[in-house]
Amino acid sequence: MILLELFLAFLKIGIFGFGGGIAMLPLIYQSASEISGMSEQEFSNLVAISQMTPGPIAVNAATYVGYDTAGLPGALIATFGVALPSFVLVVLACSFIVRFKESALVQGMLEGIRPMVAGLIFSAFLFLAAQAVTPVPGFRAAVELLICAGSCVLLGKYKVSPLIIVAGAGVLGALILS
Repeated sequence: MILLELFLAFLKIGIFGFGGGIAMLPLIYQSASEISGMSEQEFSNLVAISQMTPGPIAVNAATYVGYDTAGLPGALIATFGVALPSFVLVVLACSFIVRFKESALVQGMLEGIRPMVAGLIFSAFLFLAAQAVTPVPGFRAAVELLICAGSCVLLGKYKVSPLIIVAGAGVLGALILS
C-alpha cells in the first residue's frame, strides 16, 4: 500500500511540477510530510543533499523520500513515479513540436505558465530561506546570513561553480557553526 501511495504522490508531482526540481519542492515537501511525516528540518537536509548529488533535484528528492519511507523498493517506485510523466511528455512533445511551435495558442500557453513557474520557485525560496537562517539574532544567524549572501554573490556575480560554493559553505559551517 505504501508503495502505491509513493508512486501516486510522485506521479502527481511529476505531472504538475512545471519549472524543474526547485519549483517542485513545495509539492515534494507536502507529499513527504503526509506520507512519511518528514519534518521541515529533515526536508531542508533533503534539499541540500539533492542539490549536492548528481542528477535532477526532483529525482534525487523522490529517491530520498522513497528510501526514507520504504527502503530500496520505495526509492525505485518514487523515482519512477516522478520521472514517468516527463518521459511521456518529452516523447509526445518531440512528435508534435515541429507542427505546433509557431502556434499562437501554444505560445500563449507557455506565456501563461512562465509566471506560475516563477511563483513556485519563489515559494521554494521562501521555504528554504526560513529553514536556513536561525530565527534568533546572534552570531549563528549572522554567519548563516553571510554564507547565504556570499553564495548569492559568488554564484550570481562571479559565476563560481555551485559545487565549489556548496563545498565552501559546508566547510565554513563545519568550522564555524559546529
